[in-house]
Amino acid sequence: MKKYKVFISSVQKEFKAERRAIKDFVSSDPLCRRYFEIFLFEDSPARSRRPNKVYLDEVKKSTVYIGLFGNEYGAQDSKGISSTEHEYHGALDEHIPRLIFVKDSDKKRHPKIEKLIRKAERQLVRRRFSDISDLTAHVYAGLVQFLEDSGDLRTMPFDAAPCRGASLADISEKKVRWFLETARAERKFALDKNISIQQALTHLDLLHEGKPTHAALMLFCTRPQKFYPLISAEVKCLHFHGVEVRKPIPSYQIYDGNVFEQVDQAVDFVMAKLNRSVTPSKTSVASDVAYDMPRLAVREAIVNAVAHRDYVSHAGVQVMLFADRLEVWNPGRLPAGITLDSLRREHPSIPHNPLISNSLFLTHYIERAGYGTLDMIALCRKAGIPPPDFEQRGSQFVLTIWLDQLTEKKLKSLNLNERQMEAIRFIKTNGVITRKEYVALVEISPRMAHLDLTDLVQKKLIAPTGKGRSVKYALHK
Repeated sequence: MKKYKVFISSVQKEFKAERRAIKDFVSSDPLCRRYFEIFLFEDSPARSRRPNKVYLDEVKKSTVYIGLFGNEYGAQDSKGISSTEHEYHGALDEHIPRLIFVKDSDKKRHPKIEKLIRKAERQLVRRRFSDISDLTAHVYAGLVQFLEDSGDLRTMPFDAAPCRGASLADISEKKVRWFLETARAERKFALDKNISIQQALTHLDLLHEGKPTHAALMLFCTRPQKFYPLISAEVKCLHFHGVEVRKPIPSYQIYDGNVFEQVDQAVDFVMAKLNRSVTPSKTSVASDVAYDMPRLAVREAIVNAVAHRDYVSHAGVQVMLFADRLEVWNPGRLPAGITLDSLRREHPSIPHNPLISNSLFLTHYIERAGYGTLDMIALCRKAGIPPPDFEQRGSQFVLTIWLDQLTEKKLKSLNLNERQMEAIRFIKTNGVITRKEYVALVEISPRMAHLDLTDLVQKKLIAPTGKGRSVKYALHK
């Protein structure tokens, strides 16, 4: 299949992160990677020709032009024109479809970039963006629209496709107003809360030829499930007193409504079932409340499932709370290029439903792009519980947060010496411990450290990974 070449034009230094984020997203998204390849000048080999000549030649070879405009105009040639403006006019002269994205800023823009922005005001696709997540969603919508206009796309992605039978009358004005107020407070979102519903949805790329998309209904319809009788567009929450699925189920709830409501209700379901401790606060009149699991980690697990699930699947999101763990089941698979191991380190954000994910980001339901799993790991370690597990079980992605089975009271009942108890505390905070770290921590000989750790392994309290000097010990599940 022939791919369309996309040229990204901007002041490179000002938009270094945004340029890379667009390329990472397009090369990893299941739809976009089939049809598009991104040209970044910084990725091309050194050439003897003048950069301006190379830029313009690449613009002429491209099928789509993406312009990122911010505060800076860029270096100017002898005629006082920057490469960014040359590239824009090159795309204009070649009649190349142009997608223009202007970054919101409180700083004063260079007069010449202000003038260039005014020139681009009549572009077919021109959006303002505040963050990389916001930008990615706009780029996605623009490229999907290009594919539909070109006739390449006969079946649109779920979130960008119009919902048959739905109209603007099915969008709740109250929910849109809440969104605009919340996004302005949380992310300094630029849209005024009093603009029309149609204007708001247009800016968020949630209308297709004037009709609400599936994403619009999932976000702002009072009860979107009435449009989806064949898919499970809700969250099922189950609570079991033991450590495995057993009937009868003590507590079982199904939450519908829009995605914001589904997340809020599912989180409340879990937190209401967890043990909590209340201690007097040292800094305020109100008492401090601590749960068996950090609320923010529970919310992150649930909101990620709702945002990234495969909405075409007949399966729904399931939240199951057991005596020893919380499991969140999400229909779908990790995007190409993302592995289970990479979720434990910094990685690009490649949302399965970019238009839904963007609105969740703007309301602060989702944190920084690509940091959700890292935030959960940090929150769990801070709370003294094991870091979460990530698994792919067939067509389901499963995230597990473990309850603390080794409380101080439990540790004291296990006939451990004080050194071993200190090792357990260290692992709960840091995830793993090495023999060398244990030796330094409790100030004993390597031989004694080996005996202590072997005893903990035999008691199935910790489990080793690796071999020889590289062996690490984590809590036994």
